[in-house]
Amino acid sequence: MIFVFPPSVQAAIASGAYEVVKNGAGVALGMARDTATGQFVAHAVGVTAQPFLSFAPLQIGLTGMQMAQTHLGFQKTYSMLNDVLNTVALLQASTALIGVGTVAGVGLSAFNIWQTLKLREDIKQLRLEVKDGFIDIKRALHDQSQEILQRIDRMSEDIEFKHHQTILSVSYGKFIEGIKRLEYALKLEDSNSRREALFGVENTLYDALANYNNPALYQQTSAAGQLRRMECSWVIDQTITTIYQIREEHQVVSARLSDLRKKIRDSSLQIIDRCECDNELDFLFPEVMRIHTQDLPLLESWQNQVDWMKSLSPSELQELASLELPAEESSAATENINNPAEPPVELSLYETLKQKSHYDSLRDQLRFIVKPELRQHHESYVFQRANATGYPALAPSNWQEVPDLTVANLYHYFKQQERYA
Repeated sequence: MIFVFPPSVQAAIASGAYEVVKNGAGVALGMARDTATGQFVAHAVGVTAQPFLSFAPLQIGLTGMQMAQTHLGFQKTYSMLNDVLNTVALLQASTALIGVGTVAGVGLSAFNIWQTLKLREDIKQLRLEVKDGFIDIKRALHDQSQEILQRIDRMSEDIEFKHHQTILSVSYGKFIEGIKRLEYALKLEDSNSRREALFGVENTLYDALANYNNPALYQQTSAAGQLRRMECSWVIDQTITTIYQIREEHQVVSARLSDLRKKIRDSSLQIIDRCECDNELDFLFPEVMRIHTQDLPLLESWQNQVDWMKSLSPSELQELASLELPAEESSAATENINNPAEPPVELSLYETLKQKSHYDSLRDQLRFIVKPELRQHHESYVFQRANATGYPALAPSNWQEVPDLTVANLYHYFKQQERYA
């Protein structure tokens, strides 16, 4: 994880005057300090890539003390939570076209990772409106094929879609209520009143999360649709964790982040196992890859920062809390996210892999990204079959140098040979 700091701080880091803070394991954290004095000097203002889901409080480096002490801290966090609300609206709106009811699956290309990133930017720039937790799908996809537009028209009559829309509209309303209550809670000057109000916010958000995790939402839903539903719940889960961080419950924050990371990995594997066709894999591969190469490392970094803060002395915590908060993200230092006008790197990489592989191999490669230790079974099988069939050159002694593509392709090559032997 590479953090981005304001230009003056970046320059000082480059010169050696400042350094990025690291924990005891040598993992970089989202802040910098003076190399000579060890004094904290700045929070990071971003990371080198745009996550797909995480709004990540470490992106602005706010601790509970800062949240409680500064109105600016709340303004920045509330702005981020607004983005989260919009992200959830976009994710749940897309499931109507890709995984629910009679039109399931027709809109996979219309709502792929690239299209989603562009639509998220449209919402941020107010070119698209969120209403009752949904966006106007037909307006958002006005440039798509006539077939998709016609199916969008028929979608409004689909009973299954109406059922999902009702549940999610209510759930989204609870999510909005929780965010509004958070706004009022952080304006309270009395610490006891603020803490009590935050408990109420937490309960509201838990109610919203329970609705998004409702098993009824996953019945007769495609793998792509399930991914989008789960993405909504993961985002809300992060929001709840932020409440614990505001209350400075660092032990709980760390445990929740650990649980969420495991949940994302486990759920991703279940979704991959449910993938049934090339079109679905075309949708899933780049998005799951981005979540596991960008969002999960960001969540891990957040957890590392929280764990590190538990080791600080009261004076160090006070020093950290007194740091000036980063300026608005319009700074040139934060202009590092992927340009929605260009395809995301995950999509480009997937297109390259498709030219060199096939469906079964690609699905295994995605599993390896989610859980690298799954490669060991494939490596062992390739090693045994290569030696048994007189191809010892295909049984490398150092598997670390062999890319996932090669391992998966060889595995399925020998499987096919064994099948027809």
